[in-house]
Amino acid sequence: MRTEQNLTRLDRVFARLDREPERPAHIDVPRMSRHRVALFSATLAFYLAIVWLVVTTSWLVRLDWQVMFFRPYQQWSEIHWFVDYYVVLGQRGPTAVMICAWLGWRSWRQHTLRPLLTLGASLLLLNITVGAAKIGMGRLGPHYATTIGSNEMGLGGDIFPSGHTANAVVTWGILAYLASTPRARRWLSALSAVTSLGVGLATVYLGTHWLSDVVLGWAAGLLILLALPWCEPLIARTEAWIFTLRDRRRARRAGTTPAPTPVPVPVAVPLKQRSPAGRQDEATTAAREATVRPSRAPVYLAPGPHTARGERAPITPVGSRRPAHADRLPHGPNTPTTPAGRPLTGG
Repeated sequence: MRTEQNLTRLDRVFARLDREPERPAHIDVPRMSRHRVALFSATLAFYLAIVWLVVTTSWLVRLDWQVMFFRPYQQWSEIHWFVDYYVVLGQRGPTAVMICAWLGWRSWRQHTLRPLLTLGASLLLLNITVGAAKIGMGRLGPHYATTIGSNEMGLGGDIFPSGHTANAVVTWGILAYLASTPRARRWLSALSAVTSLGVGLATVYLGTHWLSDVVLGWAAGLLILLALPWCEPLIARTEAWIFTLRDRRRARRAGTTPAPTPVPVPVAVPLKQRSPAGRQDEATTAAREATVRPSRAPVYLAPGPHTARGERAPITPVGSRRPAHADRLPHGPNTPTTPAGRPLTGG
């Protein structure tokens, strides 16, 4: 009877990932090149400049108030229903589920956990950096503004920078970051840029964010995407650690329920080739089995010793199995014979 081991859901996932011993060689892992370092430095300087312009209540704050008084949701009220649905592309929950499903399929196809781990690292960086900036600066939104012309900083708000915009940049930009070919990376970069730009403008249209919130959200999301190559060694070590834990779990499970070992088949050795020690061991084993086994033979065996076929007594069949011939007569005391002593035949 063949028994199959019951696999858990996690074991089945790892079994999918283990179909090939190594991941494909064409997967390109981005590195922190000089060009990327220059872009990161320029984006960081732009980020700090936006914060400084808002803190000092400069022309950018006055532009925020002008856009707020313009009230785009009243000027173009016919597209309000569409913007309400479109802004969902920047919400953390729906976008994370969609991107996670896509990257999970990519992980299954490429036999690696890197796409999912990269998404997790980017979302973790997003929560830490953007969340800390929101709480630290405490800016109020347009609907809760108290003083006209002020920057509304340090009043307990949480809208600077825009979380919707930064989340759209990261979650849709991660697809371009993990693209396998340069052509796919270019197309996905353009798609993520258009999507995140639309999400930011949608929040300004609805009046939930200042224009400077959206600009800072774009910069915050771009900083996370540009810094991801610094996280690649940690992602690789995390992936190796997860697979090491998986291997230890399998080894522990195999130790508790070991696989049945095959029983060796004994090989008969002729008596002349057996050594005296082997004969002595054989005699000891036979004596031990004789003490364990019952003295009475089983019912399905013959009561006496087994004899060879040549030593058995011949069994005489009853009657003759030779066919009768018409020209022959049986011999007996009452059979008529000729004077010569031969049996009398009818021909």
